[in-house]
Amino acid sequence: MRLRNVKGSRDTIADSEFVIHDEKSNRGQWNKIFGNDNPINIEIGMGKGMFITEMARRNPDINYIGIEKYSSVLVRAIEKRELEENMKNLFFIRMDAEEIEEVFGNEEVSYIYLNFSDPWPKDRHAKRRLTSDRFLNRYKNILTKDGAIQFKTDNVMLFDFSLESIEESGWKIDAMTRDLHHSDYNEGNVMTEYEKKFSEMGNPINMVRFRP
Repeated sequence: MRLRNVKGSRDTIADSEFVIHDEKSNRGQWNKIFGNDNPINIEIGMGKGMFITEMARRNPDINYIGIEKYSSVLVRAIEKRELEENMKNLFFIRMDAEEIEEVFGNEEVSYIYLNFSDPWPKDRHAKRRLTSDRFLNRYKNILTKDGAIQFKTDNVMLFDFSLESIEESGWKIDAMTRDLHHSDYNEGNVMTEYEKKFSEMGNPINMVRFRP
């Protein structure tokens, strides 16, 4: 996917009070950033932030951290965050998911959201997929004992790959559907920008929730 550069995005990110810039120094003590011991949920590859901002709005007793590596996308999430004057439970990090274990300590994260991740369609890039065994092993180290992951995508190839990766890595599936919006699991579902776009095109949305 080719991303359009947004002029001034890096300056906006550098100046934003909602972006944590020394993320690695907070490893194991993110509760101090939020000023409480509420559960921490993260979204890896949050895009323009529609999903995680709405989740934070609905759940003030849960702390949220949105992770995005592209400045031109993160800046749009910051714009949404700036409209939420009373929101205290949402921060952002600009980083690559490869570094996830350097930013979060063991059992520090309660829930991970993976929404419409890059499918990396070429076989030689399979390890870059956020549901590959390489990433699942990283997630396992930062999740709490009762932690879980939710993954959504319209990409059937990526979803099939993910199900195989989950099984081979020994994770347990709690819920799974290949048509989220026409299933019982859709109650309370919060859509992402991509989810809204693809569902309006008639694409079924795949979803799986799983835990170590």
